[in-house]
Amino acid sequence: MREVLLQTRKFTVQRLEYDVPGQGMVRRELVVHPGAVTILPMPDPETVVMIRNYRFSVGAELLELPAGTLEPPEPPAECAARELEEETGYIAAHLEPLCAFCTSPGFTDERMHVFVATGLTPTKQRLEATEQIRVEIMLLRDALAATADGRIIDAKTIASLHVYHYRLGGKP
Repeated sequence: MREVLLQTRKFTVQRLEYDVPGQGMVRRELVVHPGAVTILPMPDPETVVMIRNYRFSVGAELLELPAGTLEPPEPPAECAARELEEETGYIAAHLEPLCAFCTSPGFTDERMHVFVATGLTPTKQRLEATEQIRVEIMLLRDALAATADGRIIDAKTIASLHVYHYRLGGKP
């Protein structure tokens, strides 16, 4: 059984009922999400374009990678190109898939697709009216250090930076 509890512009909350062997019927709430992207914009191999983004959910401005929600049936690579330009004001000549992961499988089915953007050309940010985003260019090593010292607390950014670093031959 699936019951819609809330329908919003970006996600749906459903109550599901399913059988757990030995336990019987169980009810759980699930946030059904269309998926999202995160982008690692790399102007050069040692530099990453980050953003400072005000997040109302935590009441603070976070240092993070640009990201956004898929607009079905939009493919993840198209979403990544769109969000990169909107949030940072860069267009990428190349978008390479890095990884995908479940953001918080305890309550949502959201899958995050991560892309590395290279061959960057500056253009103009195209922020939505409600977005408060500032671009911050950092050395990759400083961004990685910020994941360890608490300056970066955004999970998608931490995961994406460390997968990228690992793939480059960095130690886990």
